[in-house]
Amino acid sequence: MSVTTSNSYNTLSTLTAGGKSYRFHSLQAFEQNSGLDISRLPYSLKILLENLLRREDGVVVKREDIEAVARWDASAEPDKELQFMPARILLQDFTGVPAVADLAAMRSALARLGGSPSHINPMQPADLIIDHSVQVDLYGTTGALWGNSSIEFERNHERYQFLRWGQSAFRNFSVVPPATGICHQVNLEYLSQVAMVAKTGEEDWVFPDTLVGTDSHTTMINGLGVVGWGVGGIEAEAAMLGQPCSMLIPQVVGFRLTGALAPGATATDLVLTVTQMLRKKGVVGKFVEFFGPGAASLNIADRATIGNMAPEYGATIGVFPVDGQTTEYLRLTGRGDIVPLVEAYYQQQKLWHDVNQPDPSYSDILELDLAQVEPSLAGPMRPMDRVNLKEVRGSFRKQLITLRSHDAARVDKETMSRWLGEGGAPVTVAPELMEHPDKSLGALGHCVPVRQPDGTAYNLCHGSVVIAAITSCTNTSNPSVMIGAGLLARNAVRRGLQVRPWVKTSLAPGSKVVTDYLAAAGLTPYLEALRFHLVGYGCTTCIGNSGPLAEHISGAVVKGDLAVAAVLSGNRNFEGRINSHVRANYLASPPLVVAYALAGNVNIDLTLDAIGTDPNGDPVYLKDIWPNEQEVAQLVQSCVHAESFSRNYADVFQGDEQWMALQVPTGELYQWQEGSSYIKEPPFFADLTRGPQPVQDVKEARVLALLGDSITTDHISPAGSIAKDSPAGRYLISLGIQPKEFNSYGARRGNHEVMVRGTFANTRIRNQLVPGVEGGVTKCFVGNGKGNGQMSIFDAAEKYRAAGVPLIVIAGKEYGTGSSRDWAAKGTKLLGVRAVIAESFERIHRSNLVGMGVLPLQFLPGENPATLRLDGTESFDLEGLSEVAPGQQLQVNYRNVDGAQGSFTVQVRIDTTNELDYYRHGGILPFVLRQFLK
Repeated sequence: MSVTTSNSYNTLSTLTAGGKSYRFHSLQAFEQNSGLDISRLPYSLKILLENLLRREDGVVVKREDIEAVARWDASAEPDKELQFMPARILLQDFTGVPAVADLAAMRSALARLGGSPSHINPMQPADLIIDHSVQVDLYGTTGALWGNSSIEFERNHERYQFLRWGQSAFRNFSVVPPATGICHQVNLEYLSQVAMVAKTGEEDWVFPDTLVGTDSHTTMINGLGVVGWGVGGIEAEAAMLGQPCSMLIPQVVGFRLTGALAPGATATDLVLTVTQMLRKKGVVGKFVEFFGPGAASLNIADRATIGNMAPEYGATIGVFPVDGQTTEYLRLTGRGDIVPLVEAYYQQQKLWHDVNQPDPSYSDILELDLAQVEPSLAGPMRPMDRVNLKEVRGSFRKQLITLRSHDAARVDKETMSRWLGEGGAPVTVAPELMEHPDKSLGALGHCVPVRQPDGTAYNLCHGSVVIAAITSCTNTSNPSVMIGAGLLARNAVRRGLQVRPWVKTSLAPGSKVVTDYLAAAGLTPYLEALRFHLVGYGCTTCIGNSGPLAEHISGAVVKGDLAVAAVLSGNRNFEGRINSHVRANYLASPPLVVAYALAGNVNIDLTLDAIGTDPNGDPVYLKDIWPNEQEVAQLVQSCVHAESFSRNYADVFQGDEQWMALQVPTGELYQWQEGSSYIKEPPFFADLTRGPQPVQDVKEARVLALLGDSITTDHISPAGSIAKDSPAGRYLISLGIQPKEFNSYGARRGNHEVMVRGTFANTRIRNQLVPGVEGGVTKCFVGNGKGNGQMSIFDAAEKYRAAGVPLIVIAGKEYGTGSSRDWAAKGTKLLGVRAVIAESFERIHRSNLVGMGVLPLQFLPGENPATLRLDGTESFDLEGLSEVAPGQQLQVNYRNVDGAQGSFTVQVRIDTTNELDYYRHGGILPFVLRQFLK
């Protein structure tokens, strides 16, 4: 822990709690001694202020930095840089494996350069939770958990051996083994202490728990009052190695909540509403704080649901201050022993929230009456696209028309208007089971006959729900919605309903506590009766680990070019993410996931249409089986208790027999295996010199990809399954690996050869250099000014590399939206991309690009490739790169194919002096490594 050496404001104080004394830096003393009134400073900025007071050294943290936070101007545009040092780091295994690989590679590089490898260790506590590797291969059976776990170990034993080596080789580094839970739920239920304690010499210090994590949904911990957010693996590695997180003091938006949720509305509906409101408002790069009587009444599970989706509404954090709900939750989750310290510290620091105290000053304020929240879903391809439950049918039909525009053109206006309308006769059976689909719609009403191996026959249609998954930290951390799902299942079974045979069902909770309370409530048998068997404890469908669809389902989808659907209780539904065969993906509460599995299609209105028929042939409606709020509350009260949390987390780092049986390498240097297809030494330090070389200008660069708006990190970073005919697939086959052994891109993140071949390889990405085509393809202009024929982006990059041609990427708004995937930046770097020019960047990806030495440049307001008439066939020059400064403007010169020249001005999106250092060193990790050499 960093301790102040300056103490300019004489804030060093002593606190007594639980019979023990602790040293801390007092915000009250700062206010008194500085003469600055911080009483109306937002909660999150007070946390940053304490962080600076504790670390003031006159070099990294100066008096003026501290006063800049204390004098925060709510209306000012962010322009003051500060250095924030989190108390700890959280990693999941997809991003954690390459992080550990980079640390191991840094040890190897340090040894080659004559340094001491043992100096490379996390300097802040770092916890890695293995939660992203389990895949839903088996489902709908009591053996699914054991079977999927066994397959997981078979696929990933080499990665797990590597992580166990890291656990023993590095100090301050712990690993939570597989089949424990999702990192954010484990963080919420166990890891977070709210008030951190650390020993320096003979003294115990207390300070706020803060963190950064290598998953964008690290913000789930904001529900507990902990300030933390997602960063790329690159930035997290630097923080682990003692580098502060450079940031501009943000604007803080207040979100006032009043009232209470109406019957039928869930925390999921609330967060989808909040997400839509904040996305519309525009809060990218800002902090959001929730306050008001409605916020005070929300329990921690509901708050965590809202905090979790901060990346979806674009904010850096979405935080609730610490209050009585916080300490009540700590007691509930078996951490009652830390409550006296939490209460004493936060009250002493005036960080404890009281609804009777004056509201903080905010940059802007939004307001929501909770009673106005309606049952909702979000989709079919973005989490901010909320639709009321009654409007889902219309939402899907509009998406279908977009996808099938050539067929829609043949449908008369009257039929189309009727089809798009929300009126009409109610549907009493799933469209798949109708004898005569609406033939007037032609291909828009298309169905494909299917016969399963067991003889079951039905039609598979547009809108058929082929995946229904209760998954993701967002909702499985919330007992109310999980018990609600179990009660809806019970009510459905009692009415004789069954899940449709074409639906792949799964239950993947975020911790073992969930299955404890579902069993205690007597709801497990009903979920299993509807084939919602436990498939694993981890992040599954939400990150693309939904597993393959049955062959008779995927075959029918391909044969009929069907737009089928997934309904999941997750936080991400971007194109191509959930399953490559699924075109429409909707986020929903766990009860609605069960409801859509029963209905079997999103092309119906669940507020009007029957969800199914009972054994007597009578229609059953959603309102007939919807859980009673009072019963939900009673079961939460009686079945969720501290003993379950204490028992399940008692030996959280130990692991099961499979984990303990792994053969683990030893030694401070990792012995890289030449033949490994999972773990290879990263190339980022291969030719590292003791000092940085001047940044070279970019001359005659070509465009590797010309992209539109909302290009997500899912579009850029390798994710999901590996196609056998893709560059990555061909590479693995060349190693003698069969397609059935490919595993996923996520599992092979420790092998840069696989990952660079999968960068920009998403099946739904659209590169405007090859209009009308989906997938990771481009044109190459080596040796042909008009562009060679269509080829993969990786193959084109290799041709450019061989010819010595630098590359750029051009894109529209919100470039890099989505998960904090470090390989979106690493892969970009390894493809030879020197700069990305976009209309705007999502926060984490912009930072990651800088962290890899790739220059982010932003078009000036009102300009974009269309207004500048850029079509991607030009060559570009970027000059003066060795002299760039944060926030400056830069001229870009270009030449058309016919030789005509032009130029335009861009904003350099290196935002801080720290980032400038990283860029000049070729990335944040070379910068850190060179500091160790000093």
